Order: sequence, then C-alpha cells, then structure tokens
Amino acid sequence: QVQLVESGGGLVQAGDSRKLSCAASGRTFSNYAMGWFRQATGKEREFVASINWSGGSTYYADFVKGRFTISRDNAKNTVYLQMNSLKPEDTAVYYCAARRGSYMYIQGNKYDYWGQGTQVTISS
Repeated sequence: QVQLVESGGGLVQAGDSRKLSCAASGRTFSNYAMGWFRQATGKEREFVASINWSGGSTYYADFVKGRFTISRDNAKNTVYLQMNSLKPEDTAVYYCAARRGSYMYIQGNKYDYWGQGTQVTISS
C-alpha cells in the first residue's frame, strides 16, 4: 500500500508559478513510476505529466510542455510539479498517482494509488 498526499495548491494569478508536492509513504518510493493528473469541474480527468522511477525519463501532455516540469526526490519520497506561466484553463484539482514498476503511462487506469488531490485556481 502506498499513501500519497499532495500539497501546494491554492489561488494563483495568471502568469505566476506554483510548485506542487506529493509525499509518498508506505513502500519503497523508487519502485514506482509517478504521474500527475488533473480534473477541472465538469470535465474528465486528464494526464499532465509522468516520471519514471529514477527521474531520468519524463513525459508531458502537449498543453503543459514548456510550462510544467515534473521531478522527484527519491531520498525524500516526494514528486513535484513545477508549474510556470499559469493560465486560467489550468484551474483544476491536481492529483498525483503511483504505479509500481519503471514504465510511465498516460492512462490513469494504469496507476495503482492516488492522492486526494489539491485544488489549483488561476485567476485572470
């Protein structure tokens, strides 16, 4: 069992930056690929970014490429999402997810564990 707790959400002005954190506990963190997803009100959950077990490989949704950066610190059992140049359309609940193994996936149903989410609201 892996427990995931996101933090760092809040109200941000358009154009500003925000860094989300996801702290993991329960199992060996480095055994898991990690992903960030988001869900806006009235919309389906969508993939944002993923990172493999070592942090050596990452993958991004097209709409965040060049603006968001996913990273991890296995010594701290934490994955991060640095979000820059935020837009009102980035407003959503952001979730981190963990999948045992080294491969990254964009499909949410490939992930085994999920956090409770953190709300990010971008004002224009």
